Amino acid sequence: MNRPEERQQIDAGARALGVSLDELQLDRLQQYLDLLERWNRSHNLSAVRERSSMVVQHLLDCLGIVAPLRRERPAGGRLLDVGSGGGLPGVVVAIAAPEWRVCSIDAVAKKAAFVRQVAGALRLGNVEVRHGRVEEVADPHDVIVSRAFGSLADFVRLSARARAAQGVWLAMKGREPRAEMAALPADVEVFHVEPLRVPELDGSRCAVWMRPRG
Repeated sequence: MNRPEERQQIDAGARALGVSLDELQLDRLQQYLDLLERWNRSHNLSAVRERSSMVVQHLLDCLGIVAPLRRERPAGGRLLDVGSGGGLPGVVVAIAAPEWRVCSIDAVAKKAAFVRQVAGALRLGNVEVRHGRVEEVADPHDVIVSRAFGSLADFVRLSARARAAQGVWLAMKGREPRAEMAALPADVEVFHVEPLRVPELDGSRCAVWMRPRG
């Protein structure tokens, strides 16, 4: 279905976040929403049901980390999306920042199957999908990201084997999670808490960057 106003909303929101999207990328983001909307009717991939809310709470929210990723790793690299669910933020990053090779992992089979379907339908050659637990991943990734994976301590502990030698963790959170930061293992430090100002999104968002201490 042609949705020019939605397309303009995505494009304007991305620009406000410092991300420039070409026509193919805009096509793919809208096609991704089509698939998410369709699968969500029977597979319950997301609690967000309204398409207009999906644009803001899913697409724009995930586009918020693209510019920070490019600043941290200008050449791109390997990104592991932990507990990817419906492919958030991994699919959005793969579309908007093709210099990143994204591995999406989820322990729920239907969610991994959905992301696999998306990668095939949208011809995303930079997306790999795995069904399993993150603690089983041992190949190195430059950035390990999570959007809805529980506490920071669990996130870094369970994904530690998947971090490259100079790799970092990036957790997408609401308000600055000070209690979670205080509960991190002694050998992990937060080196940056970055506010994310997502257009049209009510509430606070931030990116918590972490790395091994020392």
